[in-house]
This record gives sequence, structure tokens and C-alpha cells, in this order.
Amino acid sequence: MGSSEITLQDVAERAGLSLATASRVLNGGKRVVAAASTARILQAAEELGYVSNGPAQALARSTTAVVGLIVHEVDDPYFATIAKGAMRVASTHGLLTTLANTFGDHDLEIDYVQRLQAQRVRALLLAGSPRQADDQQERLNSALERFIRGGGRVATVGDHRGPYSAVLPANRRGAAQVARHLFDLRHRRVGIISGPPHLTTVHERLTGFADAWAELGGTPGDIAVVDADFSRDGGYSAMIQLAERAPEASAVFALNDLMAVGALAALHDDLGRDVPGDVSVVGFDDLWMTVDLRVPLTTVRLPLEAMGTRAMEMLVGADATVGPQQSRMPADLIVRASTGPAPMSS
Repeated sequence: MGSSEITLQDVAERAGLSLATASRVLNGGKRVVAAASTARILQAAEELGYVSNGPAQALARSTTAVVGLIVHEVDDPYFATIAKGAMRVASTHGLLTTLANTFGDHDLEIDYVQRLQAQRVRALLLAGSPRQADDQQERLNSALERFIRGGGRVATVGDHRGPYSAVLPANRRGAAQVARHLFDLRHRRVGIISGPPHLTTVHERLTGFADAWAELGGTPGDIAVVDADFSRDGGYSAMIQLAERAPEASAVFALNDLMAVGALAALHDDLGRDVPGDVSVVGFDDLWMTVDLRVPLTTVRLPLEAMGTRAMEMLVGADATVGPQQSRMPADLIVRASTGPAPMSS
């Protein structure tokens, strides 16, 4: 059958749900449909190539004065600062922001996209790092593309490899600056506290450091990597592992500031190591608390609030109708007291 012959009843039967439920999802309605049912209806419609009639399609494409903002961890200052910039822009345009926290669960992220589409939000901002190319990222991109076909706009922080506007932080450049800084301080053995390896942000920061290190004459054998989650506790436990795996490392690069805070605590409280006398420590992001730590943290500064501002402007600002855009954001190394020359014995 051609798409014009596919009826709403066909979609409902394919999904195994009622005609009323299919109508609420595809034609709009005041009642909110459960996320699982919404996903089944949308999948069935896509598989059958269903196109709703003109008046119903117009209703489905109508939007509310609400934008969606999806983050990985709402209590992480990285996301909180991005959200601050984004929500301020939304407010100036008379829009309400619905904030959704995925807890780092990518299935839940897809679920949120589908729920927010069912509620007809006019735009979505995804502030969490995309995954490296895999099935989950493809499923997320499919959900985002359905949202766009329904009349919504999408922007992301990080490159989700789709037809969306994106704010691109200079992760590689920032990590390369860390490599040069530590090399100039005569560090030749470095431990890296990495984040979840499936995240693009992690890949970019690791690659930026490794490539710059190689250009300086270093080798992969100089670097020991321990994976952790992007949290203070993750950094603490990873630092203990690094001390066992690479006791000769005279510098530690944590791929975000929260992990660096945990590493500093482990070095001081558990390992009895002086920073920077015994071990230098570098973070990434320049969160607000890093200057006030017991040993102020050397870190890479990203303009987090400006990143949120720019991403939301691409969704609801004057240039929102221009089409997908990319906005590259700078990264700058901020040197503080947590780094110093390598010990003479290193």
C-alpha cells in the first residue's frame, strides 16, 4: 500500500494499541500517552510510512510555549551551568523550560525525547555528550529525526552526527594544552582518569592529549589510563587504582573537574602524597569550586554558561529558522597551584 492508503487504524493495529491512543500520539490531544505506548505508535507509523491528513497533521505540529532540556546529571555543576545559560535565554523569549535528568541512562534519554514530542514542546536541547557510533546513538538520532519531522527543532552540546544545530566545545584543543603543560614541566609519566569510554567527549579529550603527547616526543607507554564515572567518587577510586598501576606517574590528568576533586582527596587523605610536590593534578571544565579547593586546581576552562546560551539561541533566537548550524567554543588552560615541576627522581 502507498502511504496515502495507510490509515490510523493500521498504525494502531501494528502497534497493538487502541485507535484512540494512536490518535493522541499522532494527531495531538490533551491526554499524555505513556512513553512506551508513544514509542510503539511512532515506530509503527514509521514502519508503515503513515502520513496523517492535513488538519490532523497541522494539529500534531502545533507547539506549546515549552522547550525541553535534557542533561545527564542535574546535580553536576557542568550541566547546571550550561542549563543556567540555556534557561535564561528561554525565559527572555517567554518560554518555559522542562528539565529532564537521564542519570547517564541513554535508554531513558531516548524515552524523554519521545515523551517531550508527545507533549509537543517546540524545541529540544541535549546537553549530554553523544555516544560513539553505536546502536543506542542511532536509536537516539532516529527519535530526534522524528521530532524534527513533527515540526520541532533540535540543538545539541557535542556532535551527535545528525541534522541538528550543535555547540562544539574544543575538547581536543584543551586536552592538547594539558599535554604540553605537563611536558614543559618535565613530567614523563602521566596517569589519566578517564570517563565512560563510550562517550564522544571522553574520546575527544583522550585523543587530544595522546596526539599532542606524541608530537612532543612522548609514547603511549608513558600514559596509564583508568576509567571511572564522571563523579567525585569515581575520581577518588580511580586515583587509588592509578597509584597501584602506575606508581611512577608524577602527574594526573582527570578528564573532568569532579574526578579531579576526588583524585586530590585520595592523594591527600589516602595516599599521603603532596600536590604538586609529589604529584601534579589537572582537571577539565573549570567549575566554580576549583579555585577554592585546598590546592586550587589547574584545569581547562570551557565557557559553560555561554555554551548553554548559544545552544538555546540557535533554537529560539533570531537565527533559529536559518537551519542547522555549528558554533565552536574555545578552551583555555588555567594554571593554578595543583601543577608544578616533576620531582627530580621522576
